[in-house]
Amino acid sequence: MPPKFFVAAVLAAMATTPVLAAETVDNPLTESATWEDLRFDVMGERELADGAALLELDAPYRAHDAATVPIILRQLDPDATIHRATVVIDENPAPVAAELGFSAAMHPIDFEMRVRVNQYSNVRVIAETDSGAFMTGRFVKASGGCSAPASRDPEIALASMGQMKLRMFTDAPQMSTPRREAQIMVRHPNYSGLQRDQVTQLFIPAHFIDHMEVWQGDELLFTMDGGISVSENPVFRFSYADNGTTSLRVKATDTEGNAFETELPKAAEG
Repeated sequence: MPPKFFVAAVLAAMATTPVLAAETVDNPLTESATWEDLRFDVMGERELADGAALLELDAPYRAHDAATVPIILRQLDPDATIHRATVVIDENPAPVAAELGFSAAMHPIDFEMRVRVNQYSNVRVIAETDSGAFMTGRFVKASGGCSAPASRDPEIALASMGQMKLRMFTDAPQMSTPRREAQIMVRHPNYSGLQRDQVTQLFIPAHFIDHMEVWQGDELLFTMDGGISVSENPVFRFSYADNGTTSLRVKATDTEGNAFETELPKAAEG
């Protein structure tokens, strides 16, 4: 497992302050001493330019549920090519939430996922293009997302692990090429290692999806290398250029060595 996804060994007691309903405000990145400590581990010596004109990260200022905070990566400059994007949640125990890789069919990027936010934190995205790396993001008020109890009994969660569902939405006629919008849901508890069994009160070992690929036929759409900050039962909603295949194929692995692969027909329209 890459060091950036390493879960801290010391499991301190973490706040579970109730989170208020989402509100829409201007919530740019704030000053962060934590980021200054993290920056080299995440990006090394690479320069980071202001990404405000390239990409926006949309997230609630106050999260309704700290364990499933929706974030949307939306490309603003259609002429740029974003190859990779790294999502970082400064104050989480394992700050790098996900590393995303995008094929040409995903451009321009419009990608949504759900993450855990453990305490008030900047949520930032670093986009890598042919002309360099760019960063933007939002400040999110949420608490206790990484230690929040799982929503399902462990036996039930493990029994359904790896099940997947695809939902297709209508075409986007305003685009010059045929584009579709899809949502993929994956059953997996994505245990963070910071949650307690509600019966024994013992910590549940970390167990999460660490790699995922989505294909249309022989064409790769996107990849995700994830850590403990990706929510339980991950959901990914995205737009892409449809090549005419009748299904999407999802391949995933988790930290216990399990492998899942499912062919999902493009049958259900949203």
